[in-house]
Amino acid sequence: MTAMTTPALPAEIFKAYDIRGIVGKTLTPAIVRAIGQGLGTLALEKSGPGATIAIGRDGRLSGPEFAAALADGIRSTGAGVVDVGCVPTPVTYFAAQHLGCGSCVSITGSHNPPEYNGLKMVIAGQTLATDAIQALRQQLLDGRVTSAAAPGPFRTENVLPAYLERILGDVKLTRPMKVVVDCGNGVAGAVAPELFTGLGCQIVPLFCEVDGTFPNHHPDPSKPENLEDVMRALRDTDAEIGLAFDGDGDRLGVVTKDGEVIFADRQMMLFAEDVLTRVPGGEIIYDVKCSRLLADHIRAKGGRPLMWKTGHALVKAKLKETGAPLAGEMSGHIFFKERWYGFDDGLYAGARLLEILSRSPDANAVLKALPNSTATPELNIKMAEGEPFALVAKLQAEARFPAAREVIGIDGVRVEYADGFGLARASNTTPVVVLRFEADTPAALARIQDEFRAALVAVWPGLALPF
Repeated sequence: MTAMTTPALPAEIFKAYDIRGIVGKTLTPAIVRAIGQGLGTLALEKSGPGATIAIGRDGRLSGPEFAAALADGIRSTGAGVVDVGCVPTPVTYFAAQHLGCGSCVSITGSHNPPEYNGLKMVIAGQTLATDAIQALRQQLLDGRVTSAAAPGPFRTENVLPAYLERILGDVKLTRPMKVVVDCGNGVAGAVAPELFTGLGCQIVPLFCEVDGTFPNHHPDPSKPENLEDVMRALRDTDAEIGLAFDGDGDRLGVVTKDGEVIFADRQMMLFAEDVLTRVPGGEIIYDVKCSRLLADHIRAKGGRPLMWKTGHALVKAKLKETGAPLAGEMSGHIFFKERWYGFDDGLYAGARLLEILSRSPDANAVLKALPNSTATPELNIKMAEGEPFALVAKLQAEARFPAAREVIGIDGVRVEYADGFGLARASNTTPVVVLRFEADTPAALARIQDEFRAALVAVWPGLALPF
């Protein structure tokens, strides 16, 4: 190991599930190069001599410069780089599997505004998250990086044909479908039209031109306001369903013909039902933000529901630990291990959804028949940095919920009632407390919110609540 000159490494860019900062301010080519040195060192430690890391990037304008800096940093350690170009994050994950290197980095700002970029990292099959990301920063601050006499090898590889071939060989539609496909000018636009056309669909493409300025709408399908163009296209054409993707293509949004958003917890009902026909008794993982109706549905179909923490990296780790065939998050990350690789892939999830819906002559009816309840979207309490975790810790220690059937503390406070649930958890990405409420009736929802309001104000007087 040799010492190196390390640029300032702002603590705030080392998030729970990835590295993310503002281009030219908190995230610069020098910082990305340093991170590359750390990742190259880790890959060599885990995989030995000959370790190679696949690099992909989304459509952000800073992507090419960051990819070059990252490759330079990795190669300075003697580790090799395979650059797979401008591709969705799941294609970068696929490259690590397909090329057999086991390590990859996607340079992506995900669903964040254009001025952001970041890195999602997998080393020797392990997604870096939480403590591992903090350890990486400390390793860089300590100068514990390998420095090779000659740079590691570099090559480019186009894995898109293999990715498409793999999905088109796996997913089969019973009938052709007409589908609105909204890529929000994110990098999914480089793949989605060819994929869904290849499946036999006629598509109505929206914003499939990759443009890192995102000129039409923000590429975050978990927010209903970003799905208005899909709804309009469904009204104006004879397409029967709408699919929307986030900026780097690892999350899926779904809209019915009549304009209802089918959030990921209800998508998971369909996916679980399908997977359990081939994996009877399988364990299905979902995060704490999901509807309690999902667990009921999984049980009814013979599966075993397992609630887990929010966060794509944390869910992936749990999937690996349990061997579950399927996992999903309310935010739109769906992880298929059955027939796929266990990483989150919005494009593959969209293909699997169409496979299921194509078995029915009326896709809208299938989606509308999914169990539903009265629920809020995610509500956020904005606070100062660090305060959300302090508030949730006080809730866990002090709050009383007299009518509760169960209080679950795996990620924040989720309070289960006979007729609904309430959730308060600290976001790992922004300084907010995330709230979500669900109930059988509007009256029950109001009652649960009243109990949460009292509990929150009791532990943190003067709190400005969004409900």
